[in-house]
Amino acid sequence: MGVTMDYRQILTDGYGRVREVMEETLNGLTESDLDWQPNPDCNSIGWLAWHLTRVQDDHIADLMGEEQLWISEAWHARFNRTATPADVGWGHSSGDVAAFKSPPAEVLVDYHRAVLARARQYISTLSEGDLDRELDEPWFQPLPTVGVRLVSVMSDNLQHVGQVAYLRGLRQGKGWLGY
Repeated sequence: MGVTMDYRQILTDGYGRVREVMEETLNGLTESDLDWQPNPDCNSIGWLAWHLTRVQDDHIADLMGEEQLWISEAWHARFNRTATPADVGWGHSSGDVAAFKSPPAEVLVDYHRAVLARARQYISTLSEGDLDRELDEPWFQPLPTVGVRLVSVMSDNLQHVGQVAYLRGLRQGKGWLGY
């Protein structure tokens, strides 16, 4: 029999899988690849990688009651963007996405690694009771809990990293993974 995983290990594993797919998918892409859109109404690879990491940074920082790494570690400067905490990509128009110019893939990956390291650190501190803490967000009913938020962010990240991989396949064709 194997070792039983606890909730912290499961959450950490799930978030880590986003990183694995992102690193594999972004590997070797040029800035032109990262900014490519199959049509003007689609997101680009770079925008999606930025957005999913911004969402994770925003939500984990909020759960921790701390400033986003986007601000505190000046990641915004490496993306040539403003230090606006609310700018995570929600509500971006097709024009906003087209105007987004991705930094090199290494910057996208490094930002994601920094945010993931913080998420892992936070998750490691959570007790089972912490997962049940309701968040003060009355626009949601029932009120979300810390556990619900963590799974929601993971779900969002997994969907977006899948979109990143799909777009790379559209851009480069079958076999970009080497098989």
